[in-house]
Amino acid sequence: MSFSDPISTIEWRVETRPIPYPEALADMEERAAAIHTGTADERVWLLEHPPLYTAGTSADRAELLDPRFPVYDAGRGGRYTYHGPGQRVGYLNIDLGKRGKDVRNFVHNLEGWVIAALADFGVEARRAEGRIGIWTDDAQGREAKIGAIGVRVRRWVTLHGFSVNIDPDLSHFSGIIPCGISEFPVTSLAALGKKVTMAEFDAALARRFPDFIAHLRRCPDKGASSA
Repeated sequence: MSFSDPISTIEWRVETRPIPYPEALADMEERAAAIHTGTADERVWLLEHPPLYTAGTSADRAELLDPRFPVYDAGRGGRYTYHGPGQRVGYLNIDLGKRGKDVRNFVHNLEGWVIAALADFGVEARRAEGRIGIWTDDAQGREAKIGAIGVRVRRWVTLHGFSVNIDPDLSHFSGIIPCGISEFPVTSLAALGKKVTMAEFDAALARRFPDFIAHLRRCPDKGASSA
């Protein structure tokens, strides 16, 4: 898949098989290193994992309630999260060195990209003050989490990204306190009555991707004059 400049060189990769977490992590880190040295293009990598839990750098062991699935150190920010079938995971290797060197701006627009994609299916998703992630109202009218955000930046190249619950087994989240937030439930597109395939959600992400990239601040070209 290609897009109009300046993002035509960003690879868009979609997996058709569940990817083990250690394999994904090694691949992501290798790609980030290659982007830093100028030997690989930026990449958006869309995939699913087998059921597992990941621990961010702020993970509290007390929040791992029932380690019924493998637990992996992720190296990203945040706490415990769940990944599994029916959840779209997006790993982004984006070179912020040429897109403004602004991590906060990147995370804000990453959230906005996912919110915009969900809106294409009639889901009114939003940010929540003081709580990372993507939020909406569940079928019972409660505020619930439908997507997670976790990012790491190494030498101005991003790693990790987002996950969105399309139709996972929501009972799997009960093995942890997701992102350390126990007072709010987790929901999914399917739980909201939205029959959305993974391919349909990927298409929404693709439609909204150029706008996401366009909003990342870019450093001026060398030699360019500034007003």
